[in-house]
Amino acid sequence: MTPLQKALQTGRRQFFADCGVGVGKIALASLLTNACSPNLSAADTEERGLRPKASHYPGKAKAVIQLFMAGAPSQLELFDPKPELAKLEGKPLPPSVIGGQRYAFIRSDAAVLGPQFAFGKHGQSGMELSEMLPHTSSIVDDIALVRSCKTDQFNHAPAQIFMNTGFSQPGRPSIGSWATYGLGTEARDLPSFVVMSTGSGISGGAACWSSGFMPSLYTGTRFRNQGDPILNVTSPEGIDHVQQRETLNLIRTLNQHRLQIEGDPEIATRIANYEMAFRLQSSAPELMDLKSESSETLALYGCEAEKASFARACLLARRMVERGVRFITIYHEGWDAHSNVSGNVKNNCKQTDQASAALVKDLKQRGMLDSTLVVWGGEFGRTPMVETNPLLGRALGRDHHPQAFSMWLAGGGIKGGQTYGATDEMGFHVVENEVHVHDLQATLLHCLGLDHERLTYRYAGRDFRLTDVHGKVVKALLS
Repeated sequence: MTPLQKALQTGRRQFFADCGVGVGKIALASLLTNACSPNLSAADTEERGLRPKASHYPGKAKAVIQLFMAGAPSQLELFDPKPELAKLEGKPLPPSVIGGQRYAFIRSDAAVLGPQFAFGKHGQSGMELSEMLPHTSSIVDDIALVRSCKTDQFNHAPAQIFMNTGFSQPGRPSIGSWATYGLGTEARDLPSFVVMSTGSGISGGAACWSSGFMPSLYTGTRFRNQGDPILNVTSPEGIDHVQQRETLNLIRTLNQHRLQIEGDPEIATRIANYEMAFRLQSSAPELMDLKSESSETLALYGCEAEKASFARACLLARRMVERGVRFITIYHEGWDAHSNVSGNVKNNCKQTDQASAALVKDLKQRGMLDSTLVVWGGEFGRTPMVETNPLLGRALGRDHHPQAFSMWLAGGGIKGGQTYGATDEMGFHVVENEVHVHDLQATLLHCLGLDHERLTYRYAGRDFRLTDVHGKVVKALLS
């Protein structure tokens, strides 16, 4: 038996342990599934779909920053003023409004809860926003506020997955994966699709940024927003650059041998993962070090250079776009206001309002907003009716509401200073210019220069697309 044959029969865990140089810590690279090795030939790079690709038509957006407010913020406290609800507070909505809609935690005859905050008009556009959004109010002329969003899903996990993949169950590629598949990457030392989170957990989990049935090459890479973005990316003490490179060369040789035997494209992805992890050891510290940012910039976002926060994640997102990252999603969990909707909104706005507005301002003053699309919103809305349940300790909350909710978009081909769509007097149904989740997805891809009907991937004998067989571009939102 040759040494190579013996090595191939050795268990992976035993191999890493026997190396004695901490190579096991490079296993983190299994998460980094969207970068090509600098040592691969040009042909290999093209086969793996990571080279920059031409879009279907000139798109104004080159990158997307998705600010995902997981848990579903209340549009009635933030974006969609409904004075009629204040008049109806304490009374049930008319049955003709509710129809056959059922809810998880409230009865259909639950009493109305009026808006908890005052609204005011802002900017040249006169856009109406809640007093809880003083910073967002300062950028209204740069954003398009959509008050007529609608989804098919009622519960958090399927709704979050639906918003990201166009399907309610795990297994489909996420929108960041579609963007990378369609356009390739311009980032050499960072993944093309990065995910961060600033809360307690994401109901939809990794299915929200998975590549689904596409090669794992296109899966989002989850970063922390403090310290090393990936745990153990730093080499163990005593291991220098040369040793690390030689170790990876050996691993690469073994993986290439196995690739020749099995022909599994996931092995090629694994090779690229290790190379990306190696490059991240240099690029990650530079990315995460905010010392080069001015005190004015840190103050604009309201973040501390070393402390993890939504604000810091937003600043990191801008730095990633500068370095060629194609798609960044920041999940901020905690908006699920089944109780005390007023306190929930106050707390979450305190954490997100300043940084969300700062991101738009910062991109604009750097000349990057026109080529960067920013999207703010959750998976659905909240009910006009109150949720109160003494057994669960809930009072003055709002249940899930898929029929109508609000989102805003800025930059990257979006016409700012406009309010699009409308709901009825009680905020229950969309009555003007409905924007379904598939319409939103089609519009985002359009801004990137991708036709959602032409961007397909063949799997199991069928051509799949992000918007399934639905969706239309909302042309009124475009600049």
